[in-house]
Amino acid sequence: MSDLKGKVIVLTGASSGFGRGAAIQFAQKGATLVLAARRENLLEELVKECENLGATALAVPTDVSKSYDIELLAQAAISRFKKIDIWVNDAGAGAIGRFTDIPLEDHIKVIEVDLIGTTVGSYHAMKQFEKQGHGTLINIASMLGKVPAPYYASYAAAKHGVVGLSAALRQELLAQNIENIHVCTIMPMAMNTPFFEHSSNYTRHEATPVPPLDDAQKVIDEIVKMATAPKDEVPVGMTGGSNLLLHNVVPLVSEATMAALTHRAQMIDAPAASTTSGALQKPSNKGSGVRDLKLKK
Repeated sequence: MSDLKGKVIVLTGASSGFGRGAAIQFAQKGATLVLAARRENLLEELVKECENLGATALAVPTDVSKSYDIELLAQAAISRFKKIDIWVNDAGAGAIGRFTDIPLEDHIKVIEVDLIGTTVGSYHAMKQFEKQGHGTLINIASMLGKVPAPYYASYAAAKHGVVGLSAALRQELLAQNIENIHVCTIMPMAMNTPFFEHSSNYTRHEATPVPPLDDAQKVIDEIVKMATAPKDEVPVGMTGGSNLLLHNVVPLVSEATMAALTHRAQMIDAPAASTTSGALQKPSNKGSGVRDLKLKK
């Protein structure tokens, strides 16, 4: 507990999923939290929950697709707490469907949230880390940032960008012999979170993760662990390590397998459903927990 007590942690995407779960665990360990998401009511509820655990927490309503919002988030953290020890870029969004069936504005929004939002958050975090001489940046990517999948084109593009961004930042730190600043990348497999409920979906089927669906707690635990024991890149999920190894050795086989599994899960086995923009363009009241209780393993 002493490793995180008093550490100032900025956490985007805090209103649900990995972000909400990590916020609770950080609070239990005595961290000071700056919580960001679009849904202000859920942030305020989370602040109270963290305070009931004995932590100090600040809610900063933030749309990470807007660079100015992220700048204000960084300023709020520094103004209130004078430093940032750990910054977690967790906010994410998806659009599922054939590339040309998804409205172009949805593809753009996914890139704005997942890649540009992460880039801007990383920029403000690294500027503060350089100023104070230490810090840990944790970027939540995806295994689709290494192994692409059909029907997730803009999401896979953005997550490839997050993986590349994080790797390039680590190279800069290495080249400059900077040892007290760390950049970490977490790459989850399909996890039980409200992600699929929040994503826009133009497949005409229910949004369905590629099995095996894993527990969000594994990613939450990894986020908390990296806050005190940083690692460069970590795949998370039952088949994450083997998928990454297969893709490194025989990428064509890996990608053909992913294509077949995703097509079957999303376009053949998934029940029919109406198209939806989900929570991509504007916040939704749906999906406020760590997990989506409708999803089954």
